[in-house]
Amino acid sequence: MHICVLGAGIVGLATAWQLQRGGHQVTVIDRAAPGEGASAGNGAQLSYSYVAPLADPSIWRQLPHLLLSPSSPLKLRPTLDPQQWRWGLAFLAACNAQTAAASTARLLSLAAASRAVFDNVRAELRDIDFSATGKLVLYRSADALEGARRQIDLQRGLGSAPQRLVSPEEAIAIEPALAGYHRQIAGAVHTPSECAADCLKVCRALEAVLRARGVAFSLGAEIEGFDRKQGGAQGRAHDRVQAVQTAGGPVHADAFVMALGSASARFGRQLGAYLPVYPLKGYSITLDVDTAPGAAPMVSVTDSARKTVFARIGSRLRVAGMAEIVGYDSRIPGDRIDTLVAATKALFPHCSDFIELAPWTGMRPATPTGVPIIGRVDGAPDNMLFNTGHGALGFTLAFGSAAELASALSLANTAKS
Repeated sequence: MHICVLGAGIVGLATAWQLQRGGHQVTVIDRAAPGEGASAGNGAQLSYSYVAPLADPSIWRQLPHLLLSPSSPLKLRPTLDPQQWRWGLAFLAACNAQTAAASTARLLSLAAASRAVFDNVRAELRDIDFSATGKLVLYRSADALEGARRQIDLQRGLGSAPQRLVSPEEAIAIEPALAGYHRQIAGAVHTPSECAADCLKVCRALEAVLRARGVAFSLGAEIEGFDRKQGGAQGRAHDRVQAVQTAGGPVHADAFVMALGSASARFGRQLGAYLPVYPLKGYSITLDVDTAPGAAPMVSVTDSARKTVFARIGSRLRVAGMAEIVGYDSRIPGDRIDTLVAATKALFPHCSDFIELAPWTGMRPATPTGVPIIGRVDGAPDNMLFNTGHGALGFTLAFGSAAELASALSLANTAKS
């Protein structure tokens, strides 16, 4: 079967890898080079065991701060876009304990599957700055720490990898570079099994492996539309995509997978399907680190109050954070980068000379609950499947969602035959 994957970010490439391994002929289409979208400068953490969704009951008491504070790490700027309002209302509706628990269970299941697949994929990849040094999630207050305790208890019951609450002293023993931040830590969650890697390097390495296996790439190809055919069989109407139209001409296939990140919603509407996917704009900087012992962290760190993550990737430190619901604005305001620099200096003042920052922004494609859309969607053509809406967990969930999509495709084909 010839399958065309739309999108060459980490989710699209993981999908192509899974489908090619399943014996399919695969073509990947993207307007840019592999990994150049939301994958390029992401947080680099592989958070397989601590997946607290953004849609949480605590959002309600934070709402005035989110709307009014210019320094909030979560930012909502209402626009005239009806899709933003529709997504925002669905997000607020998801901010309840029952939905958060269900989302956590689903995300943990996908993450466990993703870890298992990526462990095998890594054997084929070179120079991706992979590390497995664990992760600390820092909390500033007793109330926040109690919320973390409840999340750990929930995840433990769902089969999460071992993790525990640690004191400030234990956190610093695990990561000595935090020594100067001791007074700001009420406690932390330590997950020894968590990992990190450079997602852009993973994408480039995957491209090389896939090309060697015969996967075709059509890059620099803007998607302009779809050729569709409608008909009937055995009393049931069918709607199928025959080809994707690009500036370089049509690309025909038997089936298609849309993994276009936040752009999936727009293209889904063209096909008659509503996808509750909206961009959460995030930022990152990447610093060359001081190699002196204790200067820069080796363990991945998340500052929960600042919504900022720190991940060591080789001789560099990736610092990423913030989630802005501001539409499709790709500008990089200087104050947002200043915020990341200030956060880094607060936690790790000696980690770098802070001369080269490599500022970046990306549009994380998020659903209101944080659970990605995998497989068929009502209203879309029969042979168009979707793999999108992973939010800030795209790197973590990519290979698990790809495996699930491949299974869904196989089941659909079996049912037809």
